[in-house]
Order: sequence, then structure tokens, then C-alpha cells
Amino acid sequence: MRTDSAPTISRHDYQPYPYRLPAVEFTFDLDPAQTRVHARMEFERSTEQAQPLVLNGQDLELVSLLLDGRAVASEEYRLENGALTLFPSAQRFTLDITSLCRPADNSSLMGLYVSGGKLFTQCEAEGFRRIAWFPDRPDVMSRYRVRLRADKQRYPLLLSNGNLLAQGDLADGRHEALWEDPQLKPSYLFALVAGGFDCREQTLRTGSGRQALLQVYSDPGSENKTAWALDCLARSVQWDERRFGLELDLDRFMIVAARDFNMGAMENKGLNIFNSAYVLADQDSATDSAYRAIEAVIGHEYFHNWTGNRVTCRDWFQLSLKEGLTVFRDQEFSADMLASGLSGPEADSARAVKRIDDVSTLRIAQFPEDAGPMAHPIRPESYQEIGNFYTATVYEKGAEVIRMQHTLLGEEGFRAGLDEYFRRHDGQAVTCDDFVSAMESVYARRNPGKTLDVFRRWYSQAGTPRVAVSLAYDAARQTCSITLRQRCAPVGVEKLQNPPLPKPPLHIPFALGLLDRQGRPMAITLEGKTAETVLLELTDAEQTWTLTNIGQEPVPSLLRNFSAPVIVEFERGDADLMLLARHDTDPFARWEAGQELATRALLAMVQAYADGGEPNAGAALIDTWRDLLTDPLLTAAYKARVLTLPTEKELLEKTAPMDPLNALRASKRMRAELGRALAPLWLEAYQAHASSDGLYRPDPLSSGRRALKNLALSYLMAAAHSQAEGLALDQYYKAGNMTDRMGALSALVHHGSPAESAKALDHFYEQWQQDDLVMDKWFALQATAPGTNVQAVRALMLHPAFSLRNPNRARSLIFQFCMNNLQGIHNAEGYAFWAEQVLALDELNPEIAARLARTFDNWQRYAPVYRQAMHNALRQIQQHPDLSRNVSEIISKALNI
Repeated sequence: MRTDSAPTISRHDYQPYPYRLPAVEFTFDLDPAQTRVHARMEFERSTEQAQPLVLNGQDLELVSLLLDGRAVASEEYRLENGALTLFPSAQRFTLDITSLCRPADNSSLMGLYVSGGKLFTQCEAEGFRRIAWFPDRPDVMSRYRVRLRADKQRYPLLLSNGNLLAQGDLADGRHEALWEDPQLKPSYLFALVAGGFDCREQTLRTGSGRQALLQVYSDPGSENKTAWALDCLARSVQWDERRFGLELDLDRFMIVAARDFNMGAMENKGLNIFNSAYVLADQDSATDSAYRAIEAVIGHEYFHNWTGNRVTCRDWFQLSLKEGLTVFRDQEFSADMLASGLSGPEADSARAVKRIDDVSTLRIAQFPEDAGPMAHPIRPESYQEIGNFYTATVYEKGAEVIRMQHTLLGEEGFRAGLDEYFRRHDGQAVTCDDFVSAMESVYARRNPGKTLDVFRRWYSQAGTPRVAVSLAYDAARQTCSITLRQRCAPVGVEKLQNPPLPKPPLHIPFALGLLDRQGRPMAITLEGKTAETVLLELTDAEQTWTLTNIGQEPVPSLLRNFSAPVIVEFERGDADLMLLARHDTDPFARWEAGQELATRALLAMVQAYADGGEPNAGAALIDTWRDLLTDPLLTAAYKARVLTLPTEKELLEKTAPMDPLNALRASKRMRAELGRALAPLWLEAYQAHASSDGLYRPDPLSSGRRALKNLALSYLMAAAHSQAEGLALDQYYKAGNMTDRMGALSALVHHGSPAESAKALDHFYEQWQQDDLVMDKWFALQATAPGTNVQAVRALMLHPAFSLRNPNRARSLIFQFCMNNLQGIHNAEGYAFWAEQVLALDELNPEIAARLARTFDNWQRYAPVYRQAMHNALRQIQQHPDLSRNVSEIISKALNI
């Protein structure tokens, strides 16, 4: 068993780096087996007294070390525990370090590594230390000049950040390129790429009239799949200028697709490196959701050019400063793109679809995190391994915290606050408090005597708040009193405190509307202002507001547009939920009412199964689904969201104790009953949206029609409708795009006959075996199939197309099975298999292994029949002698040790 533990790093221990680094020069002699890196760094001491100079390094071989041109003797420095420490006495000095790294041996995909015969880098958060000895921390910002040398035939293209100053051939069959980045940046934004690529490019004129070159690089032969990516990049540049006044500050902006990548993409200044899954797309190989994901990720990384690069993090505790803000910006970009060219209800519906998708992601990924042992604020207080804190809390909940500030200030006020943020901090490494202070300067001007002091608690408090709502209607006075009470239970390590410390109240913007008993919106008068939606600012544990001129007892529409990341507690009957689901004018709240009605029916089914009974769907849900499906005013895309049941994982989170197999049984039963009860309408919807002019378009209206068509097919297949399998087979074999092909194949695999689904899977493989990204879909579909068990997954792992070293392939098979196949994984054999794969991945890529290790960190919330076997699997991992710090931290927190 491992006895050394990773040190815990505390936010409050931050100390500024004692040296400035105005400029650095690097020379890379690139070779996959052994790359030689020479660094020349010009340091300036920023303190009165001489301080040790500490440089980070990992898996490096030190070749030479010169201080102001003089070789440093071995007794003049220390080299231990991933740090090179020197003791310079001069105020200013130049340090020359030559070191070796070995990209081909680097399976972690952090630092400099090999993918598809090419060289790539990934430096966030602490990857640069695998490349060179350096102060690898975000608050050390410098201007980089980088010379790349490599064999010209093997690596014909040499890229780095910034501007290309010169390039030319060398005498030994090699060539070189010299790059200079004019902007200050920290080491985590450094990038280099070397290899052979196709390039698609276009020139764009910025708002100030400058010409900027946009380029997308990908594997040879794949240029035909990069048109959408380049279009997304151009639209991102234009949108950021239009929406936030932020202009591209570079003459060239490059995107490069990599086969092997731990994350989605990386925002390195001017040279974004992407997982190829978020670059390559055409109608034959990418689904509608893939097109939307590419748009969002390209937007996200480009928007980092300002919110993350021009203004960066002082330390990694401030990660949400850049990530939460940029996720909010990419969400708004995607919503605007979905609504582009539409007007009125169609535009509102398009934006609502995006909001629904974002909130669903938050609830599926972040709410469970808030309820588990890894719970942490969006600005963590401590960590052992920073790679473990690239979490849904930092990203998705962080975005909701930014959105709340946007809600409190309005679009114009938020824009003024963002302008002030850049005015104060452009070119600096700052904190989350600095951002809130910029927003507060606007909020305080608009609300004299008020501050955002209470709001700041969102950055330091973990857990999902609950807001209890009570309503008192006075018919005689025609008033309605709304009382909100907030609480947030102890989570994570807070539970270990005895007694737990009480949490102070948060600043919660709570959007509210009212409907009459006929489903019509009611005007609300509050503090002399009248509107259909009012914003209540809850800042105390309990507050009451009185609404006037309310002519009849209303039906409240709560937390409109999901105005805060909270759980609402309010008792209401099925009739009110049905009314809201049919008539609420707020599209998000309307969807929410339908989801609550469906969840209520599903939970009743789970309980019935637990009691040994035979449940049914219930008339309320069937009648509501019928009305929504036949509502002529709803767009197809919105119907596809509002008629989709909560996922099994969402349902599971609402059971106590958690019983995955009964949740799965209830979900299957509900789909089948809804499919049978509404079969003629599903068939009508399918046929109405099956016709096409043969042209594929990824626009919102076309993709919405495909989404509703495929949803209808899945309900018909779940109900074993007599025509369903024939429709699915016909759609699969005649599909003109991957969305329809995958929609039919998924329906066959999950609900069809074993013979036909096996035949279709074989056909799919024969057609697409040369396309890695499509093969990921093939593996993922089988990983989540109802009949897939551990033996089936092991057989797929022996397939020649499977490799555990490729993160996309590991995610498509291992992760999908462990996280999303409730029937296959929830048994002793499944848990043991999960533990085995965590350990196997840990030897190759600790960052990916740690993400898989999170699968059962909520093990204590499961029913006893599952809990002990999960605990045994966790202990199996914990007792392994050579665990990485990444996995060790996750497992230790899960076991409360």
C-alpha cells in the first residue's frame, strides 16, 4: 500500500512568485524519442531580499545549467521532488537550461507527446513542467520567442503561439521556424505542434479593419470535414465583437485537431489544440449533436482569448474565473446561433432548447457532485491534484454563478461590468474577487446602498441550495404573499465536522411568474412595477414579498429560465403541473413542469417495484404528453426536449437509497407505456418529419425535425409497435446522414430483435471502420446496450480497433459501460471490472483514470445490496501500491480517509 501522500495545497497559502520573467526564448530540437529543449530566461527579482529561485520539472533529464553564462556547479543547486532550486544573489540574471524530454514515452498526454505520428503539447494545468524546467504557475507571465527545429520530411509543419517571424531549411535535412507571441502569457498557454496536416483557411476583417487569417489544421485527407469548424470559428470571432465588443487581437488564429487528447480542446494563445471529435464533421460521419458540440467548443476556446488569456488566473483556485465565465459565454453564443434567422416564438423556443440542455447537463453532472464526497465550491479551498478540479462545479455551476450576475445586472449592465473588468485587469493574472468587484461597481451604481457582498458566498460555499416556497393568497385584498426560505445542507468534508457549521445565506435571484386557472399569464405588481415575470432577490434565510392586484388565486411559475442553480421545494398537485406544462409562457418553466410530472410518475413506479407491485404510467402524464405532442405552436426541437423522459441517472439521484435496477425498470416501463398509449400520434409525428428534400442541414429547424422523428421512433420501438422495427431498419439502411443512421441503429440496439441489431452493427462496422470518430459511436452504442455485460465489454476490448491509450476510445467503451449501463455494471463483477480498469488506466494516463474513478464516489447513497460490493472495489483501488496522486485523492475522499 502506498504510504506517501500528496501534500494538500491551500488557497490561503498563496505567495507571489519572487521573480519577474519579462522574456523567454526556447529552442526545440524535436524528435519523438528524445527532444532537446534549450531555455533562456531573463529573471528580475521582485523582492528586496534575495530569494531561492524554484523551477518546476517532471520526467526531465538536465543536460546543462548556466547562470549569466557560467556553468552552475552541482553544489550550487538542488534537484529534488520535481523542483530545481537555485540561490541567485543578483537582482537581474539570465538562466540557460538545456534538458531532454521523451515525447514517445509520454502516455499521460500532458506536456509534449506523440499522437498519430505528430507532436503536440498540452500544458494546462501543470504540463509545461514536463517540457522544460520553468516556473510553471499561471501568475508568471512572459513574452515567448520559440525556435522549432525538426526533420522536414517527418514534420513538414512547425507551429507555435503568435506570429511566424521566419522559417527556412537547415543543412542536415531539417528545417526550422521562429515564432514570437506579442502578448504576455503564462506557461499553461504555451503550445507547439509539428507534423503533416491539411489546412483550411479564410481571411476575416475585424471590426477595426485589420485582416486576420483563420486556419484549421487536420490529418491529411480530412480537409473535407473541417468546413463547419472554420465556419464556427469565423462566427465566434464576429459574435464576440458584436455581443461584447471584444476583437481578435492576433493576425493569425489557428486550430489543430489531435487524435489523442485528454479533454475537448485547449485555448493556447492563437494556437488552439483540439480533440479531433470537436473539429471534424460532415453529414455522413457526424450527428446533429456533434455539430452543435463543435460549435460550442470552438466558441468556448476562442472566447478564452479574452476571458482566460488576456486576463488569466492568479492561481488554480481561481479556475472558475476563466472557465465559468467562458462557459457562460459559449452558452450564450450557442443560444444566439440557434436563434439566428428566427423571430418571435421560434427564436424564443430555440434559445429555450439550449437553456434546457445546459440545465440538464448541470443536474446530471454537477448536482450529484455537490451531493458527494468531492463536493467543493466553484473556488476550491484546497486540493492535492489540480487535475481533479476540472469539474462540473467549476465549469457548469461556475457558469450559473456568472449567469446570476448577468440576471442581476441585465444585458447592458453585465456588458458594462465586463468592460470595467478588462479596463482594470487586461494583461494581468487575477482572482474571482476581482471579477465580482468589477460587476459590483455597476450593481452598486444601479442599486444605491446595495453590494454583492452576500453574492460572493457563491464562490466559497459548496452544495446545492434548496429554496422552499410558500404562497398565501388573500382574496379580499387581492394580494399574494410569496415566502422563500433557503438552506444548504453540509456536503463533502463538511459532514465530518461535529457539529457541522451553519452556512450563511446566499444571494439568490429568483424569477417568478403567475398563471390563472385557465393557464393565462397574470400581470404582477411588485413595489409599484408591473410585469409578467418579476425577479425576487433572496439574500436572507427567509424573506416575504407581497404581490398586489392579483384577481384570483394563481398558479405560480417558479424559478423561470432557471434563474439560480438551486432545488425548489414546493408542494403542488398533478393538476397544477399539467396546467403549467400545457400553458406556461416561460419555455423553460413549461419544460420543468412536464419533467416534474414525469419524475413523480417514475418515482411511483420505482416504489411499486420495490414493494413488489406492477406500476403504470398514470393518466396525468399520458394526457399531458398527448397535449404537448399535438400542440401546433411548439417547434419540433422543443417537443423533442419536452417529451423526453428524465434519464435513468437523474431518476436514480432522486431515490433514497439509490436503487439503479429498479430505476432502470421504471424508465423502461414508462417508455413502453407512453409508446403504446400514444402510438398513433408517435407514428404521425414520425411520418410528418421523415420526409426530406435529401439535403442535410445542421440548422436548428432541420435538426429539430430529426430529433422529434427519432424520439418518436424510440417510443414506438420501446412499445414493440408492429411497424416500428420495419421503420427503423428502413431508416438505418437508407439514411442520408449520421443523425438518422444513429437514431435508427440506437433504437434497434436498445429495443429491436437481437438478430437485426447484430446485423445492423456488423453493417455499420463494415461501412465506417476506417473512421475513428464514427467507430467511437459504434463502441459506445454497444457499451450501453441492454444485453452488454462485463464479458461482452472484455470481448470488445480485444477488438483490433480498441486501444486503452486513446482517451476517446476508452471513454466510448469503458466509461460508457461503467457510467451509463446500469444493468451491466451494477453487480459485484461490474464493480470489480471498473476497479480493474481504473488501475489499468492509471498506469497510462492518471488524468483519465481519475475521471473514471469518480463513477462510484457516491457509493454510500446506494441500497445495501450494492453498497458493500462498491466499497470492496474502492478498497481494491485504494490498496494498490502505486496509485497516482490523481486517483489517490478521489478514492481517499470517497472512502473518507
